[in-house]
Amino acid sequence: MKHFSHMALVAVVFWFSISANLQGQPMPSISLRPVFPKLTAGRPVWMIEAPDGSGRFFVVYQKGLILIVNRGSDGSDARVFLNIEDRHPNFSNEDGLLSLAFHPGFATNHLFYIYYNQENNKAHASQPLNFPYRSVVSEMKVSDSNPDQADLGTERILLQVPQPFPNHKGGELLFGPDGYLYLGLGDGGAGGDPFGSGQNTCTLLAKLLRLDVNSRATEGSGFREKRLEYGIPRDNPFANEPDRGGLGVRREIYAYGLRNPWRYSFDRKTGDLWVGDVGQDLWEEIDLITKGGNYGWSVREGAHYFKPGPVGAQYIEPVMEYPHNPALLPQSMFPDHSIGLCVIGGYVYRGSDFPALDGIYIYGDYNLGTIWGFRFNRSSGKVTDQGQLLAQSDNIDSFAEDARGELYALMQDGKIEQITSP
Repeated sequence: MKHFSHMALVAVVFWFSISANLQGQPMPSISLRPVFPKLTAGRPVWMIEAPDGSGRFFVVYQKGLILIVNRGSDGSDARVFLNIEDRHPNFSNEDGLLSLAFHPGFATNHLFYIYYNQENNKAHASQPLNFPYRSVVSEMKVSDSNPDQADLGTERILLQVPQPFPNHKGGELLFGPDGYLYLGLGDGGAGGDPFGSGQNTCTLLAKLLRLDVNSRATEGSGFREKRLEYGIPRDNPFANEPDRGGLGVRREIYAYGLRNPWRYSFDRKTGDLWVGDVGQDLWEEIDLITKGGNYGWSVREGAHYFKPGPVGAQYIEPVMEYPHNPALLPQSMFPDHSIGLCVIGGYVYRGSDFPALDGIYIYGDYNLGTIWGFRFNRSSGKVTDQGQLLAQSDNIDSFAEDARGELYALMQDGKIEQITSP
């Protein structure tokens, strides 16, 4: 995410308040209802309901803590599921323990996966660049004796990715309808993609990855052979690229050209994969992901050029974009969309409590707190209507979806709120 000066935010909020009153409102309005009000453990960045019918919600806190609360409780029943605060995953603003995913067979195998970040010491600095940080994906099991407690002793590290800077870590693990594990990684940080990771398919940075946690692959041969802790799905777009012992195209890649895919989701009805890709200085975007798709970063930011690129190169345009500056609205794909500073990808609503929201992709802005929605026609590939659902000022860290398809907003100040009708 991003930080801005107080004066800059005041100016943006002033314009937002004026422009919101001038726009039409084609979308239904929503409101937020607090849930789990007794939870006070810090900054929640992810929440997921266990896929076992138990009604347990697992709330992930950036500092390295996961708490369990029961559906319908006020949060006073919270108990610690996992605590890795002693690993110091949260050493800056955009790192930390960032997500949790349950294996599709969790009800019987009790496997789950976490994504977190760490600082390297000199003994673990990644050669040849000696990157100071790394991102970690681990598999663990629930304790055999306590279903509300993780067994840290079962940890199996699947993947460690060298990171040059402390920001742009992506941050979500998600199992798709195909049973594979998806991981979005940012471009490694700083600003402007200094290593050109977005268009470099030899690095995992600035990519959406797709892994098979139920098998193991190898790369290289002879003394260079290396066993991976995961498999490569046979239909990954680069699965058949020549094996160059880790020096060629990375076969884990599912899509690329993403700057910082912080939050993304599958539409539980259609299977469509939606990504909120956090922008640089001017544009925020929502992308509909296709296998092997190139979404342009860092040649493009949103639907606009950012850096020179190869002549004739083709990039997939965003489905939705909005600018940071009101002066850019005439150049936007949606000139009547209000502005913002940092997109938080959400979900297509498929719950049953609010039929008027059905089929609307709901997303928001971290800095301003605005929540928007749009309807997308899959046949034409176009947004049919879009607009503001709610103006509120809390910083949104993430959205969440429960087992019934109802949606929630997780706020930086610790609040968790359910999306409801007014």
